[in-house]
Amino acid sequence: MADSADQWTSKDNTGTLTTAMARFQEGYELQLQGLWAEAMACYRESIRLHPTAEAHTFLGWVYSFLKLYDEAIAECRLAIEIDPEFGNPYNDIGAYLMELGRDDEAILWFHQAIRSVRYDARCYPLFNLGRIYERRGDWLQAIDYYRKAQRENPAYEMARLGRINLQARMN
Repeated sequence: MADSADQWTSKDNTGTLTTAMARFQEGYELQLQGLWAEAMACYRESIRLHPTAEAHTFLGWVYSFLKLYDEAIAECRLAIEIDPEFGNPYNDIGAYLMELGRDDEAILWFHQAIRSVRYDARCYPLFNLGRIYERRGDWLQAIDYYRKAQRENPAYEMARLGRINLQARMN
């Protein structure tokens, strides 16, 4: 889960902030169990109580599991309005655009994710860029992005496998 400490600070004496945080966490746990409707309800309640970039991004993530990409993108755009330095929604928009076959647009979002100040998972947009270049047949560029993703997170197995599989295809 994203580090959400920055978005959860407020002078809230009524317990609203605490309740919003609890609903967000509950939504995340429900999402991990595949309980999409319940997770969405928790994220929406969290947003109603105290809107955060994280809650909007994670609500968008649930929409994406339901293949509701336009709704997912809209939630990520709301997340960016709240916190333009939070990297997750930029990567997520790129991933949703890829699912819609809009790779050219996705590239811009992945680069924005990579440049984001508050983002600790840069391996994902790097890997996604590799996927785009692989689909385009620019295998050398794809391998380069897979390597960058692997350098960013040496434990990211998808990047290693992407690079190895593509190198094997080139031989």
